Amino acid sequence: MTSITLTPAAAAQIRKQIAKHGSGIGLRVGIKPVGCSGYAYTYALADDVRDDEQRIEAHGATLLVATDHLASLEGACLDFVTEGLKQTFQFDNPNVGITCGCGESFSLNTKKGAP
Repeated sequence: MTSITLTPAAAAQIRKQIAKHGSGIGLRVGIKPVGCSGYAYTYALADDVRDDEQRIEAHGATLLVATDHLASLEGACLDFVTEGLKQTFQFDNPNVGITCGCGESFSLNTKKGAP
């Protein structure tokens, strides 16, 4: 079983976004190749659970993660943070090796490999 957690603040934001959208069952998170360091997180509201996804529930909210991204997110914690006027979901991921200077992309530790 994969251990990905989310904070109460992240769960509250997921519930808020679903209510604002008017439908949805949770937040789909993943990793895609981009940027100067290699990968970036993806976030999208989900209306269904895909066959290749694991459902993670905490604090009354649901995360959906593709099985091929689970190893890259093992031990990660999703939070929702406010920094000045910026509000964003943010992963604290022990599998991240290097983050680029702009903070938008990252590399994974070689022991975990890419999705």
